[in-house]
Amino acid sequence: MDVSAHRSTTIFLGSPGPANVAPTRLAFRVVCLAALFVLELIVLSVRLDTQALDGQGWLIGALGYFGPHLLQSIIAFATVFLAFGYWQAKTALVPISQRLADIPIRWGFLAAHIGAMGAFAFLSLVLFGGTTGAFGNLVAFVWIVTGVLGIVTALFFFIPPSTLGEVLRNTGSAWAYSAAAACATPVFVVASYRLWKPAIALMFELVRALLWPFVVTVGDPVTRSLGTQTFSVRIEPTCSGLEGMGLMLVFGALWLGFFYRDYRFPRALLLIPVGMGLMFLLNSVRIAALILIGNAGARSVALGGFHSQAGWIAFNGLALGWACVAHRVPWISARRTSAVIDHRTVANPTAAYLVPFMAILGAAMISSAISGGFEWMYPLRFVAAAAALLMFRNTYSKIDWRFGWAAPVIGGLVFLVWITLDRVAGIPAQSGIAAGLAAWPAPARIAWLAFRTLAAVVTVPIAEELAFRGFLLRRLISADFDSLSLQRWTWWAVVGSSVAFGLLHGDRWIAGIIAGLLYAGAQKWRGRIGDAVAAHGVTNALICVWVLWGGHWSLW
Repeated sequence: MDVSAHRSTTIFLGSPGPANVAPTRLAFRVVCLAALFVLELIVLSVRLDTQALDGQGWLIGALGYFGPHLLQSIIAFATVFLAFGYWQAKTALVPISQRLADIPIRWGFLAAHIGAMGAFAFLSLVLFGGTTGAFGNLVAFVWIVTGVLGIVTALFFFIPPSTLGEVLRNTGSAWAYSAAAACATPVFVVASYRLWKPAIALMFELVRALLWPFVVTVGDPVTRSLGTQTFSVRIEPTCSGLEGMGLMLVFGALWLGFFYRDYRFPRALLLIPVGMGLMFLLNSVRIAALILIGNAGARSVALGGFHSQAGWIAFNGLALGWACVAHRVPWISARRTSAVIDHRTVANPTAAYLVPFMAILGAAMISSAISGGFEWMYPLRFVAAAAALLMFRNTYSKIDWRFGWAAPVIGGLVFLVWITLDRVAGIPAQSGIAAGLAAWPAPARIAWLAFRTLAAVVTVPIAEELAFRGFLLRRLISADFDSLSLQRWTWWAVVGSSVAFGLLHGDRWIAGIIAGLLYAGAQKWRGRIGDAVAAHGVTNALICVWVLWGGHWSLW
């Protein structure tokens, strides 16, 4: 964006940061390591159930009881350490990442990881197959050792021991915050089991009070059932509000711990109970709204999309409100910012690339929450994305949207890959779209299909290519991404952005990664984002034809 025609604006928010160089090599390896662990964890969680070890003595019984809590602690430690460690050692990570190019890959660690995980899988079959006694405890011990070896060898393959040691020396006290989060997580989980009865009792009364102005309630505190004559729910421990309060407690503690210089203590600590209280109240509102929706006749909406999405919408909204508002309250804020603002708007290139995609995600959460088996409000995604694109139309006018002959060819190739992998993977073809549309009159069906097709062919390709190829691919190369040519790329940036794009597509993540790589190639061909958008649009257009012509609704 050309800003030379505007008068300059100077904003002083502290000392200048490091050069606009991102630790892309190290970040890419961390992402690959996390992806490997997530995939292996998914496979293990599907195949293994620690409840099968309950009731057995010694080490086997301990694994059955403490295993899930240990896993929760490990995940909490890793997540907090990555977040806090990055900000603590951000400056030092740049040269560390650059030096990775001179360190050869140790393939022996990969071989050791494969061997360890193979042994781990075999021992899992033995351990969870009913082995008991002294031999079973020996197997459990070796099982733990091989699991640790699997973690360590994968870690050393992606991040060499010398580099890992250098990173740890520069992360300061991040380990302390991470250890605290790891210890606190299982404590909160266990405590929630003890507190759910009084929490549900309070939740029951709050929901009944919220419903009182609207409907005549019918409820039984003993069975925890509450509702009306036509629709009622049973408030289970998972709906007691304690999970949401725990999330806000962890979020608030981490936020205040990380940004402690921006707040006045002990005043700022009041934010934590306020946030937890608001989360509990929002959960009560969620249950009351669920009952009202079900009482109005939309049972599938109440028990389907709304029940699964409303809680996350509430938490995300409250956390975002915390982030935006907390530092603006003078009584608790310690920020000292001076600004010299001339009469112009500060350019924000990141927003132009990400807001349309975020608008689609936000609209998807809302439309899913008010839908049952059929997302009848899908047009909201199109409207939200179109509004966001219209908002930044002046910025987009400077982007080269032209495309050449190779773009449609790449789009067709991605379509073939997508359909082939879908057949090979055997993804279930069930979908509520056909049944949902069948219940509508013809004009409504045509309108929904028109919006669904327009979104797939127009707004989704533009928004996703702006986010993944226009922003993320270049952002993995430099913090000053907007100054880079669209032909500027590295393998780390291309693969990293493509993996992120693939994971966005759930069960079809392999096809998504391949698509991301090919769309990146389309963009690099002539350095125009229009080629990537056109390729993406052609893929989605062919999928639309495949769905509408052959009734393959699961692809939507």
